[in-house]
Amino acid sequence: MHFPSSHSLSRTLRRAAFGFAAAAVVVLSGCASIKPQGPTTSNAATAVTAQTSRAYHGRFAVQYNDQNGQQRNAYGNFDWQETGDTVTVQLRNPLGQTLAIVTSSPASATLELPNRQPLTADNVSTLMQNALGFALPVEGLRYWLQPSVAPTSRAKTTPDPANSTHLKEIQQDGWTIDYLAYADPPATGVKRLNLSRSEPPLDIKLVLDQ
Repeated sequence: MHFPSSHSLSRTLRRAAFGFAAAAVVVLSGCASIKPQGPTTSNAATAVTAQTSRAYHGRFAVQYNDQNGQQRNAYGNFDWQETGDTVTVQLRNPLGQTLAIVTSSPASATLELPNRQPLTADNVSTLMQNALGFALPVEGLRYWLQPSVAPTSRAKTTPDPANSTHLKEIQQDGWTIDYLAYADPPATGVKRLNLSRSEPPLDIKLVLDQ
């Protein structure tokens, strides 16, 4: 994947954010939360309780199509903070400048862009799609990063043939999650994973720093 300079990324985000004002009324009035599609096929313990607290730091690279169908790239660093049912994701460019802060909870979603008033709706994906041009699957990621399937819908899992205790792939909610590397012992957890979907096209590469 070829990535543009941080200046190009910032210009793209500013242009997308500028056009959000007209779309904000639609976002705030027409967003709908995703409903569960059925029970999961996995027996893994995936419940997220009010006591859950997780944090991740890493790098991201996103490839997506803009509203004109042109392929775009975005990349940088991220910090993920999960406390109970609330997830906060901060996206930064390679120079460390904040590009966006996303907060998602069962009650609402908030998107903060530099030098702008926070935008609020009931769906984090809609906010990100309209303002940034792409949306991170936050609700799924809070499980896929563990890694396990989300308990809200059916999923297909493939174990790693080299290590039966690791997952190789999850297919869920139109996403394919490929686990490319796990942390070296004594550290645990996922090191690298790719997420992709076909409609609308979106590819996300994540590297988690231990």
